[in-house]
Amino acid sequence: MSRSDEPGETPARLLAAAREEFAAHGMAGARVVRIAEQAGVSKERIYGHFGSKEKLFAAVIAEALTEHASLLGPPEGDPAEYAGRIYDLHRQNPRLLRLLMWEALYYGAGGLPNELQRTAHYRQSVEILAGALGIEPDSRAASTLLALIGIAILPTAFPQLSQLILGSVADDGSDPRRHIVLLARRMTAAW
Repeated sequence: MSRSDEPGETPARLLAAAREEFAAHGMAGARVVRIAEQAGVSKERIYGHFGSKEKLFAAVIAEALTEHASLLGPPEGDPAEYAGRIYDLHRQNPRLLRLLMWEALYYGAGGLPNELQRTAHYRQSVEILAGALGIEPDSRAASTLLALIGIAILPTAFPQLSQLILGSVADDGSDPRRHIVLLARRMTAAW
């Protein structure tokens, strides 16, 4: 079952296979044997490289968040367009959002993997957004960042609500992204 590898190739294959498995089934439903099979290795290699299924899940989340931050960039410039970029990113990469949703279900509000590093990243995002809005990087700026993220991810996070509320986008040519940007612009214009 095991393939011969270059150094580092097995962990990369395991992370790729695990990402698909966790995005599809979450932490509780993912199966180590399916991840190993997809990566072309024995399941013992997973434990040898990552120690446990939970640590593999944490590594997948960390990799996805790094990719997310790289693709999205900071909330510089127009905050409304930042909300549009968030919407676009998640429409084009729905697995990123699914992984975050599975993480929320698994950990709840408890201790998250890499929590200190992630908190520092969001503090920096709050500071950048506050600068763009011309306000202090306080709880108001933090709440605004959370609201921008929330309105931007909602249609992808809950496609059934989008379908029930909006119907088929093709019906009337409406564009949810345009409405998200307009709403974000109105929300941030008060500053």
